[in-house]
Amino acid sequence: MRVLVVEDEQLLADAVATGLRREAMAVDVVYDGAAALERIGVNDYDVVVLDRDLPLVHGDDVCRKIVELGMPTRVLMLTASGDVSDRVEGLEIGADDYLPKPFAFSELTARVRALGRRTSLPLPPVLERAGIKLDPNRREVFREGKEVQLAPKEFAVLEVLLRSEGAVVSAEQLLEKAWDENTDPFTNVVRVTVMTLRRKLGEPPVIVTVPGSGYRI
Repeated sequence: MRVLVVEDEQLLADAVATGLRREAMAVDVVYDGAAALERIGVNDYDVVVLDRDLPLVHGDDVCRKIVELGMPTRVLMLTASGDVSDRVEGLEIGADDYLPKPFAFSELTARVRALGRRTSLPLPPVLERAGIKLDPNRREVFREGKEVQLAPKEFAVLEVLLRSEGAVVSAEQLLEKAWDENTDPFTNVVRVTVMTLRRKLGEPPVIVTVPGSGYRI
């Protein structure tokens, strides 16, 4: 899942980003509304975690722009105000969900995951294919009933492949969905991660390389 965190409190923004990355999400971070508009014009995000009171461009205007562009991106709006009127106004602007500060990180993570599921065709909470069972909420993976311990990026790549339901996923698509924008597009990190993931999942191999196209399960 690709997430953009937009928050002018840099310590909070960085803490949220670090936590979401530990949950196997690809996360970009910006600290003002103008930078947010620039990022959503370049990258495809599943979810934008958007502070309402932003410098340069207000969070309301960022949200309106996402709606105006007809993007499938879901918006989780954050605010220091817990007033019902503020929550209603945020939702009427086009936000998909609303979370007042301070918040529990576990709740934010659950809301981001729930919104992420709404950016694509409905899929069951637990993904299963070829003897593999992946639970995004519990961060658990099993093959034929045996638990498999994966690093966050390995988990993210496996989740993207399972969500494709047998379709081929290119290295570029994996890079976009599982890594943030600071990753060198010419790196071999995708190939290395897939190799490690194959090894951890065991025999017989379930990840198929489609020459010149990508990978599928």
